[in-house]
Amino acid sequence: MIRGVLFLLTALSVASCGGLKLEDFKQAEPALKLEEYFVGQLKAWGHFQDRFDNVRRRFTVDIEGTWDGETLTLVEDFVYDDGETEQRIWTLRKTGPEDWEGSAAGVVGTAKGKVSGNALNWTYYFDLPVGDSTLRVKFDDWLWLQDERVMINRAYVSKFGIKVGEALIFFSKEPAQESGLEGESSDHIETLAEFEPREHLRNVKTAVGGGRF
Repeated sequence: MIRGVLFLLTALSVASCGGLKLEDFKQAEPALKLEEYFVGQLKAWGHFQDRFDNVRRRFTVDIEGTWDGETLTLVEDFVYDDGETEQRIWTLRKTGPEDWEGSAAGVVGTAKGKVSGNALNWTYYFDLPVGDSTLRVKFDDWLWLQDERVMINRAYVSKFGIKVGEALIFFSKEPAQESGLEGESSDHIETLAEFEPREHLRNVKTAVGGGRF
């Protein structure tokens, strides 16, 4: 687990320089299967930051995922630090052994994603609300599975090839929703209960040389 985290921190540092490649994660474990990880109840914590690394908004997300053998549906309920709420529903379809397509409100056309090892990379255009209008931006969206419950997501947002911001998110799969929980060790359950996303965000941010929280 420690080796995996160190590898991820190195990758995040490389990503900030624009050198991240999906094939770099081909041998990384555990292997990511979206249709398994995102089924059930999940919780996420994250923030948006501008291109100067100033944190602009923090949020939490409650997620419910269902898989019918063809379509993975994610219902995401956001609560922002200013009290605003938002619901986004993703509809994802597996189009090949490692390939996915997705759609959601605000996404222009279809999001294209590919899995390699423990990683997924999505690319898509999104109409981002700005005041009374929208700004069409490009998302370069990366997810890394750390273990059966924890996933890290970093999305780079750009306009005309120029970075305008990014989002950093930590996901935790709710243990009560997993089958076979009775066999879990109490130590592992206590570790999950003590999971502090802001501290993890701070550690990752420090490791990649970013701004403050």
